[in-house]
Amino acid sequence: MRVVKVIPVAALVVFLGHAALGGEPITVGERLTIASKVLGEGRTILVSTPPGYGRGQQRYPVLYLTDGDAHLTHTRGTVDFLARNGLMPQVIIVGITNTDRNRDLTPSKVPVRTLGGRTFQLPTSGGADNFLNFIDAELVPYVEASYRTEPFRILCGHSFGGLLATHALFARPELFNAIIAVSPTLAWDDDLMLKRGKRFFAERADLKRAFFMTLGDEGEQYRTAFDRFAKVLKGNKASGFRWATMILEDEDHGSTVLRSHYYGLKMIYEGWRMARDPATGDFIGTVADLKSHYEEVSERLGLTVKPPEQVVNQMGYQALQRQERATALEFFRFNVAGYPDSANVYDSLGEGLEQDGQLDVALESYRTAYQIGVKSGDPNSPLYKQHLERLSGKPAEQK
Repeated sequence: MRVVKVIPVAALVVFLGHAALGGEPITVGERLTIASKVLGEGRTILVSTPPGYGRGQQRYPVLYLTDGDAHLTHTRGTVDFLARNGLMPQVIIVGITNTDRNRDLTPSKVPVRTLGGRTFQLPTSGGADNFLNFIDAELVPYVEASYRTEPFRILCGHSFGGLLATHALFARPELFNAIIAVSPTLAWDDDLMLKRGKRFFAERADLKRAFFMTLGDEGEQYRTAFDRFAKVLKGNKASGFRWATMILEDEDHGSTVLRSHYYGLKMIYEGWRMARDPATGDFIGTVADLKSHYEEVSERLGLTVKPPEQVVNQMGYQALQRQERATALEFFRFNVAGYPDSANVYDSLGEGLEQDGQLDVALESYRTAYQIGVKSGDPNSPLYKQHLERLSGKPAEQK
């Protein structure tokens, strides 16, 4: 398999200010071409890494997205918003663009289809299994070899993409840990997914997977198929299988995607955030509580989850504001142990040590923060330098 970078800098670019003023571009992702032996063609992939990806060694889950060119931008925004509010981790997003959508996203050959009185010609339909072969044998190995990933994969698909996502649950249950099927074409091929779902769940005693399915206001044919499939989900007895459905009455077939991704990701990562005090908004708990919480999250998701750096940091500063310096230092030291390549954790530890009167140790922590920040290109390096120079009383040297 050969990979060619078509646009090495960005798949999509937004400019700050007017182009004539030389506005700084914001990179959303990069566009790659994979020469697929499985599909016998080049496939364009859009890869969007989390903010700050290039400055650390952290690993991330991967969200695979059908119709990638249509949905990468808003999905990146949704993920960033949810992650910033502590409701899910950051993820790498891989958007797969189309060459023959009817072929790749449908699980059986249906040359002619009627929907709402209209007839559609689909002579190439039925290639979903081969498309999953491409994802499994070529795309996933490439992504996992080229980016810092962790073993948790999400598949999001809309319409025919939702049909593919549902089919993937039954045909390749080991391939994705979680699936978001948006307005899936469940009536396809005389309710094929309904029949496969009944057989699949009848044979599964356990299934540590998450499945989220939505529908908008899309007419009787879609709603009938959706309701019948929801009954199959409700009747499953598979241990560990988490699922939910949602009807978005004020959305149509085209507009369901953004909100579906929002609610679907919240469902997949339900319980991710630490409990908060409703009066103050502060996180509740000790370092031991923090460890216990993310052990439970790890068990639910089926992978080891480290307490997020931002959450630990925030709990440390909250303790510092309450004048609980020993507790704050426990959080800050825990963060340093968990994220030793992060400049920010050393800077925060420095602040805690300084407030506790441990000035010599604080100075070393500030110095480490500044050195790591310069080396990694951390945009907060000037702040780390300011802290170091303030406490040392002399200019900082870059090393």
